[in-house]
Order: sequence, then C-alpha cells, then structure tokens
Amino acid sequence: MKSATKAFMAVISFCLISNVAQAENKAEVLWLGQATTKITTPGGKVIVIDPFLIKNPKTPAAYKDLAKLGKVDLILVTHGHFDHTADLGALAKLTGAKVVGNGALPRQLAAFGVVPKAQTISMNKTGTIMPIGDGVKIHMVPAEHSSALTLKNPDTGKAETVYAGAPVGYVIEMENGKTIYHSGDTGIFGDMSLIHDLYKPDLALVAIGGHFTMAPREAALAMTKYVKPKTILPIHYGTFPPLKGTPEQLKAAMSGSSIEILDVQPGQAYRF
Repeated sequence: MKSATKAFMAVISFCLISNVAQAENKAEVLWLGQATTKITTPGGKVIVIDPFLIKNPKTPAAYKDLAKLGKVDLILVTHGHFDHTADLGALAKLTGAKVVGNGALPRQLAAFGVVPKAQTISMNKTGTIMPIGDGVKIHMVPAEHSSALTLKNPDTGKAETVYAGAPVGYVIEMENGKTIYHSGDTGIFGDMSLIHDLYKPDLALVAIGGHFTMAPREAALAMTKYVKPKTILPIHYGTFPPLKGTPEQLKAAMSGSSIEILDVQPGQAYRF
C-alpha cells in the first residue's frame, strides 16, 4: 500500500511541476531509464522517445503503468532494438500518438501489426517535420550504431528479426526556441559537429554506458569537441551489466569544460 501511495504521489508531483514549467515557458524533461525520455514542451506538447518502461529495471514503479504517462502527442524511435521499442506498440495504441522512425522502421512496424500504418511517419536523416504543430520541429540526425526489429510474424506466429532502417538521433526545436538533442545509441563520429553547427543544442541527452554506445571517454570528446551543448543529461547507463559508464566518469573526462553535467536519476524531471 505504501509503495502504491508513493508511486501515485510521484506522478501527481510531476504533473504539478509540468504545469509550472508551461506557465514559465519552460520545457520539462523526464528521463525514465535507458534511453526512454518524456519531453513536455513549453506549449504542452508531449513527446516520448524510445519507450522501454514495463521491463526496464531503471524505470520507477510509478511509470511501469503506461497510462501514468498521460497524453502523448508523438513517439520518436531512434532504432529498432528491444530496449528502445519494447512498449512502442502498446503506447501507440493507448495514446493514438504518431510514431516517427527512419526509413524502413515505420513500414516494418505497420507490416507486422505493431503500429497502424495511419499512425506512422517515415522520414530520413537531415529531414525536418512538424507533425504536432508549427511551433515544434523534429530534426532527424545521424547516429553510428545498428538497427533491427525482432517481431512476431502475424501470419506464422514465429519471431523474425528484420531490417529496421538506419539508427538515428533527434533534435527537438521547441516553441521557445530551445533545442534538445537525443543521441540515441550512437558511437562518436566527426560529423557530430554538424549537429552543433545546425542546431546548437541547449540540452543533450547522451548515451554514456559503453559496450553498445559511447563510453564516458568518447562521450566527453563528442560533447566538448563536436556537439558543444550547454547542458548534458547522461542516459543509457547502468541498466544492464555491460553498460558500465557513469556520470562521475563523464565529469572526470570533461574536467575543465564549461558544459554543465546534470545529476538526474530516472523519474526526476529537469526544467529549462
């Protein structure tokens, strides 16, 4: 009973904070473990990135019930791996939100019956769309990783692993002109400098776990030399044993940098 009350109060507190953020023309960023992020723009639009909640060991109990996310206007998917798509179909069905992905990914989701075709939006790297109003722009940017979906074939009932388009990141440009960069599961690459040149991110959600993504050493170089955001929120670490990178290691690797590194735990909201 106590845990249920605690979970309920956590959701109520977040809703109150979100209302304050909108009144102050600020964005609300709620990290929920691994790469899963809920962004509420200053205008009240809600964007969820890479929904992996129910079986995510780092997601707070209050958010393992997808309904607790409330309304969702848009779902962005960086690539097809299970820890970025596990709750995609259920969340899309629950909310009716449009689902954005690179190239083949939305088509595969529709073909396998995960998301209705009418709810999908397929785009590509360097493209820009405005599916939830002119005040919010979604820019798709490159990422260095892999991408595949393992889905149950509706005809045979057997699981199949299929091509899921190229891995990507996103830059979200909001009503107040602020920008958020979500790196997805990328490794470091020199053309990250174009993300800075084109979008000058205010906040970067950056994978630091290592093994499958950048570790703190690589992430530090990527941020200080190429992307150059004002603030970093580290993500995609500590969820599974191979993801050993930590925010402390990132801070040590970025010693002397003027870039702010946030101490945010899953379930905590950041406003800016």
